[in-house]
Amino acid sequence: MKLSLLSAAIWIAVAGVVAAQDDGPVLSVSGMGEVAVAPDMAVISLGVVHVEETAGDAMAKVSADATALIAVLSEQGIEARDIQTSQLSVHPVWSSYDSNDRKITGFEARNAVTVRVRDLDGLGGVLDQVLEVGANTFNGLQFQLQDPSAAEAEARAGAVRDAMEKAAQLSEAAGVGLGPVLSLSEGGQAPRPEMFAAARSADVPIAAGELVVTSHVSMSFALEP
Repeated sequence: MKLSLLSAAIWIAVAGVVAAQDDGPVLSVSGMGEVAVAPDMAVISLGVVHVEETAGDAMAKVSADATALIAVLSEQGIEARDIQTSQLSVHPVWSSYDSNDRKITGFEARNAVTVRVRDLDGLGGVLDQVLEVGANTFNGLQFQLQDPSAAEAEARAGAVRDAMEKAAQLSEAAGVGLGPVLSLSEGGQAPRPEMFAAARSADVPIAAGELVVTSHVSMSFALEP
């Protein structure tokens, strides 16, 4: 039995674009939108760690350095709401990994904080200062947007445009009309680092680069003869 042009087009595109439903043929497409923006905030994780003969001595040294660390962050203009303790621990240091022949040789104490730096121009200076007062662990730096809503809205709009353009092209190629939107859903994606820019500080060199905000949408359209 020969298929009509419309039925043939639907059958050929069944691998992801066109499907037949009880209420008529439907075209399903996906779209993606991307927006590249400069970050305006950095999140850093750093802290202090000391090993001493007793747990009390180790924690005392760590506490003193952590107090100095938080104080210098405040002096650099970091607000209290942007400083959060992320790890506080003390544990024994063993002479070996052999459980049958080992003893405690000391204790390691650790205090780590997560810091939001909203002034990227001062980020290098902040890092330089915390190192001077005793920060001896650095667990990473991540650039973010303080308010990503505008970039997310632009990415969503781009994703919808992309999906609608695909739908128009596919329906035209199949020789059918594109009807109203039947469904629309979004699957978002967190901003990711893109290309890197020049260093922002002469202290500790930092390249802020760009973030790419991405949006993915799925849309279904009715098809008309």
